[in-house]
Amino acid sequence: MLIVCIVGMPGSGKSVVVKAAKDIGIPVYNMGDVVREETLKRYGKITPEFMRLTSINLRKEHGSTIIAEQTIERIKKDGLDKCIIVVDGVRSLDEINVFKKYGDVVIIAIHASPKTRFERLLKRKRPGDPDNWEEFYKRDKVELEFGIGSVIALADHMIVNEGPIEEAYKRAREILERMIENVCKGRNRGKTN
Repeated sequence: MLIVCIVGMPGSGKSVVVKAAKDIGIPVYNMGDVVREETLKRYGKITPEFMRLTSINLRKEHGSTIIAEQTIERIKKDGLDKCIIVVDGVRSLDEINVFKKYGDVVIIAIHASPKTRFERLLKRKRPGDPDNWEEFYKRDKVELEFGIGSVIALADHMIVNEGPIEEAYKRAREILERMIENVCKGRNRGKTN
């Protein structure tokens, strides 16, 4: 199985890669869903501060790989027989190493400037998104402390997402289609019925 790990700072446009993956039929697992669900259990509502605290406390209580491990459990429930899957929201090299136990890993990083990302998050208004610069800065700081910068630095593919969303989408789709062609088609050619 090829596990495509998507990494990027909040608001960089990871969802563009996720949309491209879904549009071509690749299953997607979002690590942030684990944190959102746990935040609701712990606090009864989702706010930027509660999301930040949950992310930090989960890792303090259960180790740096807990969110990746819980994501793997979700993947296992769906079956590990897929040729390719996408995991959205990887934060550290420790998490990457968890995924490497279950398949080959390719990292796609998506990048946008802090100003662009902040403006996007203000427009997006997803539960847990910051609504002021101070919250945005705190969230970025936490992400960097988790080790997200190291994952971005070691990415196999980099998409700069400062222009129209269609450009980033097109690039993401090209990368993913090439992976399907190289990995899945080759795997299927060796099979006989």
